[in-house]
Amino acid sequence: MKLHELSPAPGSTKSVFRKGRGAGSGNGKTAGKGHKGQKARSGGSIRPGFEGGQMPLQRRIPKRGFNNIFAKEYVSINVDVLNRFEDGAVVDAQAIADAGIIKNTRDGIKILGRGELERKLTVIASAFSASAKEKIEAAGGKAEVK
Repeated sequence: MKLHELSPAPGSTKSVFRKGRGAGSGNGKTAGKGHKGQKARSGGSIRPGFEGGQMPLQRRIPKRGFNNIFAKEYVSINVDVLNRFEDGAVVDAQAIADAGIIKNTRDGIKILGRGELERKLTVIASAFSASAKEKIEAAGGKAEVK
């Protein structure tokens, strides 16, 4: 079999239907758009959510709360996860990502205090909970805010 001998399976392809190509084509004159009106015009499409001038649903429903666009989104990691690093290691965002603990650092990493830490580590992160900082220092390590 050669490349020029390949063809699609019978019935899997249809010939293109050419609209507005005369009365004999079966779809001439208005080309399936009916007579007049917004949808018959060129460029006459309405945006998603438009309800003909009626107040659209996304504007009718009540709004609640406040969205702080300046909020930092931290990835949270517990202290017990840091036990996989060797004693005396410097643990930062890059080291945590390389170890496969997180996929994306987002705006930074926050260390939380669940579990126990058995290794002496220097942990560099964006934020620490009070208990996490306590546990890192109790194990002989350092908690540094980046």
